[in-house]
Amino acid sequence: MQYIYGPVPSRRLGFSLGVDLVPLKVCTLDCIYCQVGRTTRKTLERHEYVPTQAVLTELEQNLKSSGRIDYITFSGSGEPTLHAKIGEMIHRLKQMTDIPVAVITNGTLLYREDVQHDLMEAEVILPSLDAASEQSFWKINRPHRQLDIRNIITGMEQFRRKYKGQIWLEIMLLKNVNDNLAELQKLKEAVARIQPDKVHLNTAVRPPGSPSTQIKVEALTQQELEKIRLQFGDKCEIIVSFQAAEQQAYDTDVEAAILALTARRPVTIEDMANSLSRHRDEILKYVTSLLSEGRLLKRQHDKHHFYTNAEANATKRSL
Repeated sequence: MQYIYGPVPSRRLGFSLGVDLVPLKVCTLDCIYCQVGRTTRKTLERHEYVPTQAVLTELEQNLKSSGRIDYITFSGSGEPTLHAKIGEMIHRLKQMTDIPVAVITNGTLLYREDVQHDLMEAEVILPSLDAASEQSFWKINRPHRQLDIRNIITGMEQFRRKYKGQIWLEIMLLKNVNDNLAELQKLKEAVARIQPDKVHLNTAVRPPGSPSTQIKVEALTQQELEKIRLQFGDKCEIIVSFQAAEQQAYDTDVEAAILALTARRPVTIEDMANSLSRHRDEILKYVTSLLSEGRLLKRQHDKHHFYTNAEANATKRSL
């Protein structure tokens, strides 16, 4: 599968079948905390970045063979609303299955009427809003030069009035960047305007794909997040790593294959994806889990990130 990955366990969406609509990494932003890495093409232009029919064919094939799927989720390696035919894909997907559709978006294009129209048939939209001031927006999200945070917030507000589904707004909080009283007050005012069904607080517990040399990306503590959660009211929750009683979507064979590959030599996400014939975003889920468990190590060389098996690395050092 080239465009479909999973189902994989998701913190907010249960077992999610992912749909990747843009190449790595085409986006409207270049967020300092992004785990996928630096944006290679920063743009506001909507195109058919990947062939619509090929995506639909893969979806149809996958739906016949996959097990439990709670959501079909448009997300992936960049900003999915940049794909000019995302609306057509959602519409045609509705003719294939009753599984609800979610779209994970940075929300920057929700001011556009064509994007608003394209997302109307999805059950859940999960936009992000990490800043409500222009200064913090540029510091955290490093946007395309034509984007303005005021227009983005207004766009989300307009979309809320038209859209009948669920909106779950995510706020990524970074220590000493957007967790101060002034910025939080502006974020609360923006949330009051947008009126999402849920507010999800997140923080950068894992290192970004390409660390910023200017701003330290540091996570807030659980206690700090809890204090902020209380300020946003009952609709707000802290999102944590997904835990499920049955982890049938987590393939231990894939995990074992990743550990075997990284025991031989340092490899990139792309190396693993190619070797295992899996989508890079699916591999990234496993790698993120293994890193958090201390079973993989990550290092950077010539702007690329390489991963090694921690146990094998320790054994080699002891010899």
